[in-house]
Amino acid sequence: MLCFTKAIIDRTDKLLAMQVFVRVVESGTFTKASDSLTLPKPTVTRLIQSLEGHLQTKLLNRTTRKVTVTPDGAAYYERALRLLTEVDELESSMSHAKVSPRGRLRVDVPAALGQLVLMPSLPDFCARYPDIQIDLGVGDRPVDLIGENIDCVIRGGTLTDQSLVARRVAEFHMIAAASPAYLKRHGMPRHPSELEDGHEVVGYFSARTGRLIPMDFNKDGERVEVTGRYRVAVNDSNAYTAAGVAGLGVVQTATFMLQDHIGSGALEPVLADWCSDPVPIHVVYPPNRHLSVKLRVFVDWVAELFAHHDLMQRCSSLPPRQATARFAR
Repeated sequence: MLCFTKAIIDRTDKLLAMQVFVRVVESGTFTKASDSLTLPKPTVTRLIQSLEGHLQTKLLNRTTRKVTVTPDGAAYYERALRLLTEVDELESSMSHAKVSPRGRLRVDVPAALGQLVLMPSLPDFCARYPDIQIDLGVGDRPVDLIGENIDCVIRGGTLTDQSLVARRVAEFHMIAAASPAYLKRHGMPRHPSELEDGHEVVGYFSARTGRLIPMDFNKDGERVEVTGRYRVAVNDSNAYTAAGVAGLGVVQTATFMLQDHIGSGALEPVLADWCSDPVPIHVVYPPNRHLSVKLRVFVDWVAELFAHHDLMQRCSSLPPRQATARFAR
């Protein structure tokens, strides 16, 4: 009996060591792997050493700054990843998992989308799937899905990393606006080109590249791209809206972000007869991650939420009764 118990423990440790090895390869460091797996770093080190000892081969090259995979380690990684995926699929195929998916999901969303759309609706998801725990990262900074062990992100705009798997779940529309105090000082612009001279904008720069993102307008086949003069530029969507409300310049952002401010009179639409192209929203996850039942039901729920959410569907930030026929749903 003792030998049988030890064999079970050894097999359990071997599977855990395999999971740890895959995590170290994907994250690039023992520290990140231990953090994402919530295991002490000495345990991670011990499991890797025991795995290499069992296989009698070196899987990883270690330096003080980073960890790289050896040729044998690369081959073992591919086989181990395939095996772990099959284990996940086996567990997910069980009837109980389909009826009641469980486990932790790590999700990252843009600040405004998380605050205004996703968070108020999450009680519905939690009621449907009480055994799923969500770690929700909220912010506009770019994240490393694999290195930070994130199951999926929700992102707007054109995808830059074609190696990732993406499902388009919605689109949103943009509108320009400014505060009444700003418009009293500078007047109402009649053409987007006026934002380059005689007006000020609030700048928005990419947290990934640091480059300013221009405003985009089109009307009757005429397209105008505006960078404009600014006194203040930010890289956070909530701060961007707050700067517009404070009267620091004209802003152009998603209608769902400006709805409440326009309804309260804190902002007024600007250049409302000009529009911008719809911006797609995707749920994105790494290609080497199995789409587990818990992740699948979350993605389906997000698509359903966006398809019926008033703020996501409205082309204008004005309430329906005030919107013109051009901008109404």
